[in-house]
Amino acid sequence: MTVLEAIQKSTEFLAKKGVESPRLQTELLLAHLLKMPRMKLYLNFDRVLLPAETDSLRELIRRRGLREPLQHITGSTSFCGYEIAVSRHALIPRPETELLAELGWKFLTTRHSSLATALDFGTGTGCIAIALAAKCPNTKITALDVSADALALAKQNALQNQVAERIEFLCGDGFAALAGNTQFDLLISNPPYIASAEIETLDPEVKDFDPRGALDGGADGLDFYRRLAAEAKPFLKPDGKIMLEFGDGQTDAIKKIFENEKWVVEAVQDDYSQRARILVARV
Repeated sequence: MTVLEAIQKSTEFLAKKGVESPRLQTELLLAHLLKMPRMKLYLNFDRVLLPAETDSLRELIRRRGLREPLQHITGSTSFCGYEIAVSRHALIPRPETELLAELGWKFLTTRHSSLATALDFGTGTGCIAIALAAKCPNTKITALDVSADALALAKQNALQNQVAERIEFLCGDGFAALAGNTQFDLLISNPPYIASAEIETLDPEVKDFDPRGALDGGADGLDFYRRLAAEAKPFLKPDGKIMLEFGDGQTDAIKKIFENEKWVVEAVQDDYSQRARILVARV
């Protein structure tokens, strides 16, 4: 079987299984298997796959047909240009979260203190903390998560990206894990924001593979925003900021939650598809 034949047959199979962008998914899996850039496949359409390669591809395609995420099959994803290992223990980083990280590091670069500080609340894979540490070498990052397994993955990713010495990893349930006198220039988070009843309606790649604790935001999806609005102020410097990702249609409710707790909502930023996605507020 040639590379082109493998792509055609696998694409047809994934399409029948309801996988989105089946041709692209096939090409990415085959490029991963053959250890070559995806576009190089086009120069190798006539190459005949070895029997072992055919068998391996068949297994990769089978897993994707069962709706296992591509990132879990390949073992990693790219976030702000950094390679991030992924697993079932943490949410797969999404492209829109790159905008949150970018807002964070742009703000931190304006801080004139000798050592700026940031708290990544619910770090998961560590992707945000890693991007901040890489872009802002004079910043001390604290990465907090309730899941020890997620935190182990985040540490692995920080080591892989050579920023582990600038990140402190804490396991605990929210602010109780922090010393009472700790204050940060930036509190940044992509908290769970899916309403509990909606989780079963999500794509299989999400509801069956992302950890429920990283998705479930309570009955209306807003539990973590209430908690942050009520509890975060003592941990933020007087001129610090909080930056939070949120879900579709939640803008007004989240603004109200923070304004009721006497926060000043500075901005609501859109994502790549012009949907409101990030709240920026200060005390």
